[in-house]
Amino acid sequence: MHIKLVIFLHGVGSNGKDLLPIGEYWQQNHPELEISSPNAPFPFMNSTEAFQWFSVTGVTVENRLERIEQARPAFDQTIKQILEQHQLQNQLDQVVFCGFSQGTIMALDAVVTGRWPVAGVIGFSGRLATPIQNDLIIKPKILLLHGKNDTVIPVTESLQAQQFLTQAGFNSTLHTIDGLGHSINQEELEQCTSFFNK
Repeated sequence: MHIKLVIFLHGVGSNGKDLLPIGEYWQQNHPELEISSPNAPFPFMNSTEAFQWFSVTGVTVENRLERIEQARPAFDQTIKQILEQHQLQNQLDQVVFCGFSQGTIMALDAVVTGRWPVAGVIGFSGRLATPIQNDLIIKPKILLLHGKNDTVIPVTESLQAQQFLTQAGFNSTLHTIDGLGHSINQEELEQCTSFFNK
């Protein structure tokens, strides 16, 4: 797998700058990696520094998918612009999505619907909230990482996601981290470097 570009997708109430240090860490071993870390399209709590892919106000298990579906046009537009900037519109096999929390939800949505058949997804502390389409031709490689002490999105969400993805024929791996809450640690970042090495 020859990866040229990693597109970071941040969590609710954060911004693109937040995940850049992860990209810089991976670039130490892979200087050829290009990094893009956009702000999500929608402001969060009227802040000019905080963004979200969809609103979590009043979100429930029942209405979450509807919110994701409403978020898709703006998400797809964001990805399209980044790919054009990097001239990789027709080379999705050289692109990886890396999401945290809500960003992971959107990254998994993008691949299990077949809209963005990228090379792979790295998903921290997320969940699979979208039904997997049956007729997918390309099934990206998926690496999920989740802290066992996460109180925002429980680790059971990643366990379930990995089960569904594997059943659907995805090459998916899950690492759960003892003592880690809703965040990213060094151990997880090191797990990801092997993703680029393979």
